[in-house]
Amino acid sequence: MKNLFDLTGKVALVTGASSGLGVKYAKALANQGADIAITARRVEKLGEVKKEIENIGVKCFMTPCDVGKTDEIASMVTKVKEHYGKIDILVNNAGVGKPFPADTQTDEEWLSIININLNAVYYVAREVGKVMIEQKYGKIINIGSIHSTVGFLGTPMSAYCTSKGGVWMLTKTLATEWAKHNITVNAIGPGYFPSELTDDIIEREDFQKAIKCYCPMGRVGRDGELNGAVIYFASDASSYTTGQLLIIDGGWTTI
Repeated sequence: MKNLFDLTGKVALVTGASSGLGVKYAKALANQGADIAITARRVEKLGEVKKEIENIGVKCFMTPCDVGKTDEIASMVTKVKEHYGKIDILVNNAGVGKPFPADTQTDEEWLSIININLNAVYYVAREVGKVMIEQKYGKIINIGSIHSTVGFLGTPMSAYCTSKGGVWMLTKTLATEWAKHNITVNAIGPGYFPSELTDDIIEREDFQKAIKCYCPMGRVGRDGELNGAVIYFASDASSYTTGQLLIIDGGWTTI
């Protein structure tokens, strides 16, 4: 029987891959045989990740990109396409997360979240989508959040939650538009996992109390617990799955 999760011969582009969950996603796909392209703003960090991925036994191409700048996105996608000749998989991971009280946040604070977490997700998908439409194949995985569907009591996250809710709707609409091109567009919605974006929140006493109350499993996510979802959406196992948001949160959103 064919291994539906085998990604040998595929090329996967991962944004925001200099640290945190982006690195985890890239390594998960590499372990299934995919060659990887990684991009982020911090070049020195990308170099370290490149070595780690190549040690797995696959190819890794790195190119810096600030996803807040559309010209850099277009240039980055062109470089990846020229290097590998194709892009089969996109993990649209780059994002930021800062709490701002809704009544006092400035226009700049609001836009800083929306521009990276929502606008840039569209801009990257748009440029990669052009490549995938031409090759008549593609797997796009957007990174949403449990906050694509729920807010969070006690932390002012109106901009963040709005951006992640927008990612969910963007995922559905792109899935609708691009299904005819043999492109699937799905999203995963992580709960709380240790990363640069969440470490400050996770360590707070009020968060520890909240997760015991609101999360049936009573804990944050562990290393590797997002890998299966990313591999599924990147592989032929999900050939008839598109426009979906898979929330991985220990049951947090069931309550």
